[in-house]
Amino acid sequence: MFWCRFEVVVNLRQVKARFLRLKRHLDERTRRLFAAAESETIGRGGISAVSVATGISRRVIRQGMKELQALPIKPEGRTRRPGGGRKRAANEDPSLLADLERLLEPVTRGDPESPLRWTCKSVRNLADELGRQGHSISYRSVARLLDGLGYSLQANRKTREGSSHPDRNAQFEYLYAKVRRFQRAGQPVISVDTKKKEQVGDYKNQGREWRPKGNPEEVQIHDFAKKHARPYGVYDQTRNEGWVSVGVDHDTAAFAVESIRRWWRWMGRRAYPAAAQLLITADAGGSNGVRLRLWKVELQKLADDTGLQITVCHFPPGTSKWNKIEHRLFSYISQNWRGQPLLSHEVVVNLIANTKTKQGLKVHAKLDTNEYPSGIKVTDEELAAVLLKPEKFHGNWNYRILPKSL
Repeated sequence: MFWCRFEVVVNLRQVKARFLRLKRHLDERTRRLFAAAESETIGRGGISAVSVATGISRRVIRQGMKELQALPIKPEGRTRRPGGGRKRAANEDPSLLADLERLLEPVTRGDPESPLRWTCKSVRNLADELGRQGHSISYRSVARLLDGLGYSLQANRKTREGSSHPDRNAQFEYLYAKVRRFQRAGQPVISVDTKKKEQVGDYKNQGREWRPKGNPEEVQIHDFAKKHARPYGVYDQTRNEGWVSVGVDHDTAAFAVESIRRWWRWMGRRAYPAAAQLLITADAGGSNGVRLRLWKVELQKLADDTGLQITVCHFPPGTSKWNKIEHRLFSYISQNWRGQPLLSHEVVVNLIANTKTKQGLKVHAKLDTNEYPSGIKVTDEELAAVLLKPEKFHGNWNYRILPKSL
């Protein structure tokens, strides 16, 4: 009798050791088959003994013994028979999907009575609200249901451009054709714009850069800079080259045209020694806006200084992000100095000038310390002196300015 009890104890220890050894490699089905096989090996009392050794219930072991007798092979990729396992929450609770979709309706945030009006619709918050409505569901099940309903996490997308002008697309086609015509003729084509004003000093700059762990760059808590930098860019669309004047005063039309003048003086006339015309693509607003009188007066001065016939094509209102300089120059400048405080104007200039891309972008930058007072009024007489020739299509967006020497 003693020998039999000792043998059973030894068998249970061996079963437990084998089970612990294999446990991490077994799925639900193979666990119960293992337990069933061990129970059959022990014989009488084996089911109870294996249940104690492995923690698998006797009911599951009996199910495994039935499966051992009923084999053949399991269906490919399955651990349970078809229809086995816990039932889906949506099957057990018919109103669950309808209540979940109701919480996700676009009007929810605008409904004063909605419990989720001012709450982020995370899966946990959705599960809590469904629980308050009488549904028993975990946040993981909510995530699975959302996936099945065709929902996914979505960020905001910038697509609305304000009031769309009826000739918006026609202007884009006109502008593109004009650019191609100038490039085929070997004449310079530039895209111009002002980058956002930057704070100069030990202030936080968006983005991150690699540094030793636990040693971030320390900057001011409050952003109240006394010095600012106003980069105005000129992007050569043909040569993939950029020029940036870093201004320290106001962003005016005089500053904008002076930046174009400096580009021509330092880069343009060397790249296009035979140029007789210059095409400028610009936004409809800002320091190079459509209605800005000073912009046209200053362009007349530039035409007189260079002898170039200057053609200007403005983008339709609300479409500034389509301007080439935005995504071919300014975006790379922002990437190059991300996470670095712009401690001085010299730092700003050096970071801009060292911006490069694998596509061969080259950027030159200079500091412009001139003063450009704002609020300058242009009289009707001064505007009338501009040799401005509107184009037949949208002359307010497309026009030429001739040098007075012609």
